[in-house]
Amino acid sequence: MASAVPTTDARRVARTLRLPDQLAIWGGLGALSALAWLYLWRMPATSGGAAMDGMAGMAGMAGMPGMSMASPWSAAALWLTFLMWAVMMVAMMLPSAAPMVATYALVAAGRGSSSRIHVWLFAGGYVAVWIAFSAVVTVLQTAMDQAAMLTGAMRVAPLMGGVILALAGAYQLSPLKRKCLRYCQSPLGFLMTHWRDGGAGAIAMGLDHGAFCVGCCWMLMALLFVAGVMNLLWVAVLTGFVLIERATRWGETLATVSGFALIAGGLALAALS
Repeated sequence: MASAVPTTDARRVARTLRLPDQLAIWGGLGALSALAWLYLWRMPATSGGAAMDGMAGMAGMAGMPGMSMASPWSAAALWLTFLMWAVMMVAMMLPSAAPMVATYALVAAGRGSSSRIHVWLFAGGYVAVWIAFSAVVTVLQTAMDQAAMLTGAMRVAPLMGGVILALAGAYQLSPLKRKCLRYCQSPLGFLMTHWRDGGAGAIAMGLDHGAFCVGCCWMLMALLFVAGVMNLLWVAVLTGFVLIERATRWGETLATVSGFALIAGGLALAALS
């Protein structure tokens, strides 16, 4: 059962985390993010090799025109698509989760239960939710590809793109988005209301935080189908947007402004299609 973090812990956590622990947390998260970005950067250059032969559904990511997008997907193509999404979610979402992971470590230290293993269990629970999300999106992408809804660049037609933009904008303005965003913006507030002790508690809290994060950002991920799933510039823009939205005090204002902008952009794109 969740238990509240005492306010005395909240006042003294900043004094309790040792420098080696800080280096392990920030260095580890930074290394994982960097490796994920390196994989994404290299993938377009390597996806046209022998491992991709016959994978029509993945052709657009490698810039390989002329292959039938309606061909059945092989098990290898499904796996590589899932891997792509899973790595992309780590690259995009782990930087914005770093303040929450660090705050968990601080609070755990303040409660006298500092453990690097628990910190990584918390982070692992968070990542596990995004991996599950990646599996869902892989199924969705496969279905869209089989229905000939995606171009060779793995993006939708302009009319559908306009619909996705407008829906994403509407979600940015929704109460559910705001509720999830507030939990993401306030690491200490989240931990005060969701705290669980022990390793199992760390995993449970990581899963909870991951669920709120997916609730906050899932429609933003849908925008990848508008610009192209493997458009790394767009991936980088969304990564920066999510980081600013979640880690600064301007998050709700940014969500509001972006919501109206996405709706306007979606209507304009649909009208011009």
